[in-house]
Amino acid sequence: MFSSEIRKLLIQVISSWQVIAVTVVLIIYISIVNYVARIHSRNPRRSSTPSVPKDKKQKPEKPVQSDNDDLGLEEAAK
Repeated sequence: MFSSEIRKLLIQVISSWQVIAVTVVLIIYISIVNYVARIHSRNPRRSSTPSVPKDKKQKPEKPVQSDNDDLGLEEAAK
């Protein structure tokens, strides 16, 4: 299928230090990505807000109601 010259050239290319270095770097990169993915899938993210016990929750304040609901917009428009 391949001639002897092509086989020798292919062996030289595969055994070159650049191809070996890139292969090692890719294997390390894929290993790190898989490790991080496993860690991320095991531990779901927790909310950053601290949890407050139910008995110590603050009650929402009632809105302030005034007798005068006029904003005075008509006076400014004149």
